[in-house]
Amino acid sequence: MERHFPHTNATLTPKQLGFLFPAEWHPHRATWLTFPHNEASWQGDKLARMRPQYLAFIQAISQGEQVGIVANDEPLQRFIQAELEKIGVDLSRIEFLIKPTNDAWCRDHGPAFLINPETKQRMVIDWGHNAWGGKYPPYDDDNRTPTAIAEQLGLLSVQPGIIMEGGSVEFNGAGTVLTSRSCLLNTNRNPHLSQQQIEEYLHNYYGTEQVLWVEDGIVGDDTDGHIDDTTRFVSEDTVVACVETDPHDANYEVLQTNLKLLQEMRLLNGKPLNVIELPMPKAVMIDGFRTPGSYANFLICNAGVIVPVFNNPHDEQAIDILEKAFPERKIIPLLATEIIWGQGSFHCLSQQEPLV
Repeated sequence: MERHFPHTNATLTPKQLGFLFPAEWHPHRATWLTFPHNEASWQGDKLARMRPQYLAFIQAISQGEQVGIVANDEPLQRFIQAELEKIGVDLSRIEFLIKPTNDAWCRDHGPAFLINPETKQRMVIDWGHNAWGGKYPPYDDDNRTPTAIAEQLGLLSVQPGIIMEGGSVEFNGAGTVLTSRSCLLNTNRNPHLSQQQIEEYLHNYYGTEQVLWVEDGIVGDDTDGHIDDTTRFVSEDTVVACVETDPHDANYEVLQTNLKLLQEMRLLNGKPLNVIELPMPKAVMIDGFRTPGSYANFLICNAGVIVPVFNNPHDEQAIDILEKAFPERKIIPLLATEIIWGQGSFHCLSQQEPLV
């Protein structure tokens, strides 16, 4: 574990110090999760019903890296260990942090890990978290998670002082970040900041040079349009972009708008984005509610690409497209039919910790 960080001038930004947020395909030391326990997110028996899918997710990640699990208390830790043992997970791959938590969406309340490729150092950005514009209080325990993880790992933690969520930003590791206007420019996040000021925060704290904007997100997404449900980098110059082929579907127009914007975008080198169209699943309905089911909410980890599937007519087509998009990685389809009730999936639940 890294226990020392050299003295730095507090006026310098992470970018000026040589830090950046690497692409998700950069090798991981670990992936961090916040173990779900809040029945407000999975009501009634839904929490118990989603748990086998969540445990299968942990098992899949653990095949290639450590899994850091933030557990609300020691009894929950003991429960998790027992459940993982039952399905044959190597517990030496599991690390625990015991601290109070509110919800399970570690992508949004967890730490953003930066690396310095030159000095081989790491640091944590602890953005503010307000539960997607104050929708789901309380969230104060989740808001304290990044610094707690940083302290456990012996890493420097920096607080920019504004609201930012990991699911709202997507990186190619070569200076570009993709995001959506509907989320980052929403007045329920940082109403005092202009688009230019938000872009400056992205550059200074994520180490980027360019911000590319799409418009909005999909139906059922309560985050105001997170990018990780619609558009994902699969390499420095290529994205998969969700499309809806049914013109009568509620997602058709917004995804067509995003697709046209993506097709017009240029990277820092002046080249256009290579855009691969990825189908949406046929509407994933649970108890009359349309969930934000999306094949784009995959996690790239050392073991492969963990893709949510929904026992859906479009599952196989999406898997085939992603296999071609990631020719050197194993595609790992996992059922998310119960997890998606919580209005998120595998990417939303996780945050990678890179190797240096």
